Amino acid sequence: MSLIITDECINCDVCEPECPNGAITQGEEIYEIDPALCTECVGHYETSQCVDVCPVDCIPLDPAHKETQDELRTKYDGLMAQSA
Repeated sequence: MSLIITDECINCDVCEPECPNGAITQGEEIYEIDPALCTECVGHYETSQCVDVCPVDCIPLDPAHKETQDELRTKYDGLMAQSA
């Protein structure tokens, strides 16, 4: 699954620079995660870096974008091929 930022976000700016895929951007009110770019850091790290640094615990799994670890790895591979 990709992750989602909930409305508990306090716009502290710590999550955006931690995302290795550039999936996090500032939205109109809070930060947002692009599910097409989010791999839960699969391929980069053992844990989701945005979740690790979030001080208010507002980044859960997005139930609207369910993906297996294999699907996340395939997405990561595709993103890396595009950036090469």
